[in-house]
Amino acid sequence: MISQPRISVIGLGKLGAPMAAVLASKGFAVIGLDMNDKFVAAINNGVAPVQEPQLQEFIDKSRSRLRATHSFEEAVHNSDVTFIIVPTPSDKERVFSNKYVVAAIRSIGQALRGKNGAHVVVVTSTVMPGSTGGEIQRELEEASGRKVGDELGLAYNPEFIALGSVVRDMLRPDFILIGESDEATGALLENIYKRSCDNDPVIRRMNFVNAELTKISVNTYVTTKISYANMLAEMCDHLAGADVEVVSAAVGSDTRVGSKYIKGAIGYGGPCFPRDNKAFAALGRKLGVRCDLAEATDAINDHQIERLIGAVQAHAAPGAKVAVLGLSYKPQTQVVEESQGVALAGKLSEEGYVVSVYDPLAMGGAETMLSDRVIFANDAFDALQDVQVAVVTTPWPQFAETRLWARRQAGSKLVVIDPWRVLEPTELAANVSLVRMGYGSRPNSGGVVNLRRALA
Repeated sequence: MISQPRISVIGLGKLGAPMAAVLASKGFAVIGLDMNDKFVAAINNGVAPVQEPQLQEFIDKSRSRLRATHSFEEAVHNSDVTFIIVPTPSDKERVFSNKYVVAAIRSIGQALRGKNGAHVVVVTSTVMPGSTGGEIQRELEEASGRKVGDELGLAYNPEFIALGSVVRDMLRPDFILIGESDEATGALLENIYKRSCDNDPVIRRMNFVNAELTKISVNTYVTTKISYANMLAEMCDHLAGADVEVVSAAVGSDTRVGSKYIKGAIGYGGPCFPRDNKAFAALGRKLGVRCDLAEATDAINDHQIERLIGAVQAHAAPGAKVAVLGLSYKPQTQVVEESQGVALAGKLSEEGYVVSVYDPLAMGGAETMLSDRVIFANDAFDALQDVQVAVVTTPWPQFAETRLWARRQAGSKLVVIDPWRVLEPTELAANVSLVRMGYGSRPNSGGVVNLRRALA
């Protein structure tokens, strides 16, 4: 086993750049590769190529060990292990396409023809079961002129991270998943993670297909928990005295369930959860396996926009001005892919509402998707001007600040719909009413307007 492997990372986007920076910060010599000139220049200039908390800090820590290139030959010849982190977009059948992975594999293979000694290729991009030991291995062997074995290792090693906390999640993962071609390849990767993780994660090593299935199974199970929590929250909307926070905390106390992701709020979004769940269901259909649970999870998730629309309609008719606060799919990221806030703003506009929107980071991406259908505010205060209803779709800390809601122009009433339950009624102006979704009607509820009562 190589005691101090040199590492190359193919793809310097929102996952690859943090991986390169984290590994370099732990003492590994890392060379990144990307076809994007700006990403390569940014890394070589010591600047984060993408927005992600802590990324710039870790690039600063690792300047002497981190560089970038456009050349596969340079990257492969100056490393012992190559990680591939490129997109695997969903195709029309909802399964992941390997076209970018295969393109990278071919280039890596061609570079290996001119290199002596062993090399390990690691696929970190999410792929469908059967891909690594099938198409990917065939393309690698054909391009390199080598067989996977003593001189060529192959692994499937996906990350379990969330945008907005990529660096933290890479440093302290719950577990490491390794699908390995052979014992030595798996041991090499295990050694890398033992050096790069701040915690001591469980490391699961297995064959390719088990690892591939594990990856999409984990995300599918998490989305099921989210949809279950949202179903529970909607039940609480309609039950006098019910409070989803109380119920979900108790349910999550059972170790058979666990507290993570049991928080009824809005639908899940982002670049992983929606597509992984659909890919899991598509795989089941292809194999002739019943995947009703995954399909029901999607159906409940799709329903969450209807639930939000219904909450708005209970307090304002079409033509009214409505604010949507939060366009990124979660806090601490600018990513708007499958964003519930963007979907809600677009749907409200279609229904005839005048919609103003704001997000601390995601305005650029949202403009591309929403165009001229909404009003893009300068800040949260601007977004709330002259609106009858405001919906908090992303729980950014800024939206829970007292100063945002403590003052309201006299005679101007505002209803705030809060599916995340981050606002406190005692901190609102007298003419601001709060709708805490997942919170059934009860006597003496103070400044809280309950959704059940509003929809009655």
